[in-house]
Amino acid sequence: MKGEREITTESVKKRSFALPSFMTKDAYMTRLVIVFALLLIFFAVIRPGPFFALRTWQSMAIQFPEFGLMALGVMLTMFTAGIDLSVVAIANVTSISAALVLRAMLTGDGGGQAGLAVVIALVIALLVGTICGAINGILVSMLKIPPILATLGTLELFGGVAIILTEGKPVSGVPDAFGSVFAARLGGLVPMPLVIFIICCVIVGLILTLTGFGTKILMIGTNETAARFAGLKITSLLMRTYILSGIMAAVAGIVMLANYNSAKADYGASYTLLTVLIVVLGGVNPNGGRGRIAGVVMAILMLQVLSSGLNMFPNISNFYRPLIWGGVLLFVISMNELNGKNPFKGLLVGRKK
Repeated sequence: MKGEREITTESVKKRSFALPSFMTKDAYMTRLVIVFALLLIFFAVIRPGPFFALRTWQSMAIQFPEFGLMALGVMLTMFTAGIDLSVVAIANVTSISAALVLRAMLTGDGGGQAGLAVVIALVIALLVGTICGAINGILVSMLKIPPILATLGTLELFGGVAIILTEGKPVSGVPDAFGSVFAARLGGLVPMPLVIFIICCVIVGLILTLTGFGTKILMIGTNETAARFAGLKITSLLMRTYILSGIMAAVAGIVMLANYNSAKADYGASYTLLTVLIVVLGGVNPNGGRGRIAGVVMAILMLQVLSSGLNMFPNISNFYRPLIWGGVLLFVISMNELNGKNPFKGLLVGRKK
C-alpha cells in the first residue's frame, strides 16, 4: 500500500507539473502567445487608462494591416528560401496608380461614377501589383538572380517609377468616395482595414493548406534540387509565389491610400525592415522550408502592441524604433542559428532524464 501511495503521489506530481499538450506540440508558437500576453499585461498595468481606451485599439486596427499585408507577402517568399524587399515600393506604386486614376475620373464626391471609378482603381492597383510581382518572379525563377539582389534592385526600380509618376510630390485630392468605402467601420467598431487584413489572412491560409501550394513551396525552401527531382515545377511555383507577394503589397497600398487619403513614393519607408522582422519573429526560417501563418500573425500583433505601447511614453522618441527593430531582428536570427529549429529550446519542455 505504501508503494502504491508513493507511485500515486509521484504520478500526481508529474501530472500537476506537466505542460498542456498544446504547449508542447508547438513551443515556438506558445512562446509567442506568452510574450504577447506579457506585453498586454505590462502596458495594462503601466498605462491602464490609455491602453484600454477604445480609440487605442481602433487605431492599432487601422495601422498594422498596412505592414501586416506586406509581411504576408514576404512570408510566402521566405518559405521558398527567398525574400521580397520590394513590397513597400510595390505598395507605393499601386497606391499612386489608384490615386491618379481616381483623381482623373472623379472630382469632389464623384457623383454617379464614384462606384465605377473605385472599382477601376482597385482593379488597376491589383494589376500593377501582379505585374510587379511577376517581374520579381521572372528575375528569381527564370534569370536565377538571388532573391535578395533581385528584389533589392526592383525596390529601387519601382521606387523610381513612383517618383516619376508623382514628380516627387504627394498625390493628394483623392475623392471622398474612395475614403468613405475604406474608412467605414463594420458594426460601427471594427475598422475596414482590419476586415481586409483578416480576409487576406484567411485566403492565404486556405491557399497554403487546401491547395498543396504551401507544401510545395516549403519543399522548395527545404531542398530545391530534391523538389525538382520530385517533379515540382519550380519556375511556375516561384512565379506564383512572387505574384502573390505583389498582390499582398498592392492590397497594402490600397489600405495606405485609404488611411492617408494621399499617395507618395516614400510612404512606409521603415516597413521594409519591419516586415522582415515580423516574418522571422513569427518563426519562418530565413533559409526556407519552415514557417506558419499563425506565427506571423501573432508577431504582427506583438509588434503593433509594442509600438503603440511605446507611444504612451513621450520620453521615448520615434527615432529609436529602427534601432529597436534592428536589434530584435539580429537577436532573433542569432538565437535561431545558435539553437537550430527552436530558438529557445528547453524553456517550455521538460528535461530529459
